[in-house]
Amino acid sequence: MTQLAISIEKLGKRYTLGRQRAKGDGIRHAVEGAIRSPIEWIRRRMDASAKMEEFWALRDLSAEIRHGEVVGVLGRNGAGKSTLLKLLSRITVPTEGRIRLRGRVASLLEVGTGFHQELTGRENIFLNGAILGMSRAEIIRKFDEIVAFSEIENFIDTPVKRYSSGMYVRLAFAVAAHLEPEILIVDEVLAVGDSAFQKKCLGKMGSFAQSGRTILFVSHNIDAIRSLCLRGIWLRDGSMVKDGDIANVVEEYSKSMFSEEVPSWSNPAYGVTLNRIVLKNERGEITNHFSPGEDLKVEITFQTTKRVHRPRFAIGIVGMNGSCFTSNMLLDGRYPEWLDGEGTLSCTFKAVPLLPQSYTVKMAVRDENIKDFIFPYRDVTSFNVSGDLAEYGYKGEFVTWASRSTAVVIPYEWHLPNGDRVAVSLNRAKRDDLIKEDVLHSGT
Repeated sequence: MTQLAISIEKLGKRYTLGRQRAKGDGIRHAVEGAIRSPIEWIRRRMDASAKMEEFWALRDLSAEIRHGEVVGVLGRNGAGKSTLLKLLSRITVPTEGRIRLRGRVASLLEVGTGFHQELTGRENIFLNGAILGMSRAEIIRKFDEIVAFSEIENFIDTPVKRYSSGMYVRLAFAVAAHLEPEILIVDEVLAVGDSAFQKKCLGKMGSFAQSGRTILFVSHNIDAIRSLCLRGIWLRDGSMVKDGDIANVVEEYSKSMFSEEVPSWSNPAYGVTLNRIVLKNERGEITNHFSPGEDLKVEITFQTTKRVHRPRFAIGIVGMNGSCFTSNMLLDGRYPEWLDGEGTLSCTFKAVPLLPQSYTVKMAVRDENIKDFIFPYRDVTSFNVSGDLAEYGYKGEFVTWASRSTAVVIPYEWHLPNGDRVAVSLNRAKRDDLIKEDVLHSGT
């Protein structure tokens, strides 16, 4: 059995909330107040204590993570994700419970964590390596690789207090990933870097995971969590909601996230409100569950207080490996001349060839000048595709891994060495014909 890397037992972290200390609340003023009017001083202390409130950022959390597991931690802001990682990184101590770590831990929690402002990038690499317990010889051996990955060679001898936030992240991640920890803990800090560097970091973490090391990854980027992690932990209000296969956890989390959101979306400057965005199947039923090859209709109900001229709508379907397909009026030019009063606008994706997975719908609306957003891109709803792939002719050894595959299947054909022509499709309209062709050309 694989050895445990992290053991968490009934973990809890409590903070005390209360008024901030005002001017005159120092020790000298407290002593003077106690001497001049002891009764009044006692009353004030009691009132202050009564105003203090307890807040549990985490409560009664238990989990076991084995060496080599890559675990994504999900949850809304304030769910306790960052608190958990700070406890695991020993930046703060728990109020109750116990944590056991087996292996060297490297953390990347906030921009510049562990860096000394007055030291150069070069000096901070050696400092962080020493903190991780590495010898000078080990750090020297890795030094050139760290600097090359960070892409800040020209600034390596500059004090880090002069670094931008992006430069901080580049160096901090390079140090954390290359100094060979057994456990790597990464918070949302990667969102600071540019998209190219984010992809580079995710690729590094992927190779890091393949080498058998343990990763805890917190991010609001569901696509990144899906592509990197096999296991998910969902936190809400400091407690664990679900722990299990990443696809199942993301599905449940997405359902909860979108069901809790207010369905309307307003922009007073343009006088337009999107009252409701729903998904419908080919029978016109509102649903978040579809079968492969089924029509998918995105219906938008709007209300305006003034006429909106030539808005450009864009709708994107995003799967676990990124964007699958879009409809975009900037490309097709099929935009309405105006929106006025109340009405609906919809887009139907025909015979959607998606494998059984969980998906997110993103949407944006641009002004007629194209440059300005009436509504910027955001996730508006989610849906699941489910079905027995055997009914579509799938019979491979790894058919159960479809949830991890690229999502879209366009019709294709295999031409085998014996002359057989084998067709594959998730389009229900063509499926029966393709199966008949398979039978005809295979001679059975």
